[in-house]
Amino acid sequence: MSIVIIQYNAGNIQSVLYALERVGVTATVTDNLEAIQAADKVIFPGVGEASTAMAYLKERNLDTVIKNLQQPVLGICLGMQLMCAYSEENDTTCIGIFEEQVKLFKPTDQTIKVPQIGWNTISNLKTDLFRGIPENSFTYFVHGYYAALGEHAIATTNYIQDYSSALHKNNFYGVQFHPEKSAKVGEQIIKNFLELS
Repeated sequence: MSIVIIQYNAGNIQSVLYALERVGVTATVTDNLEAIQAADKVIFPGVGEASTAMAYLKERNLDTVIKNLQQPVLGICLGMQLMCAYSEENDTTCIGIFEEQVKLFKPTDQTIKVPQIGWNTISNLKTDLFRGIPENSFTYFVHGYYAALGEHAIATTNYIQDYSSALHKNNFYGVQFHPEKSAKVGEQIIKNFLELS
């Protein structure tokens, strides 16, 4: 099985590679369009800022290639947000696979910190991406923006309000949390993704 991690100007690729190695899989990190299209599975990671990342993707035609992929694709954190329609982060039009809008957390009081950093629960779990994952399992989050709840939500998390912590449409999956940093739960989610057809 060939697995490609899309390389662009957003971090956390190394930790995704390590997580795949832990489940016995080697991946290729590339921004080569043909290699991405030929892969059995594609992972679209990301830590960073939406408008800069989108500019990089558009410059290399990666936005169009990602949108037209037919194999299972997993967006992580910023990767998931860029798969949405729009982000409030610097007023960014995104790839538009999911219709959900990405919005800035607005704290209701001074004690609530933005970004959300740390462990939180995922619930209302749907699809085989979460096979064997108990409701209210803890995963690791680092984000100041969130995908609003919508028809593509396959997991929900509450921080200030309920939001989509995972999305699914056709062959596209996205998770707001970092499975590569989410211990056994994250490892199982990565395994589940690799087993999707």
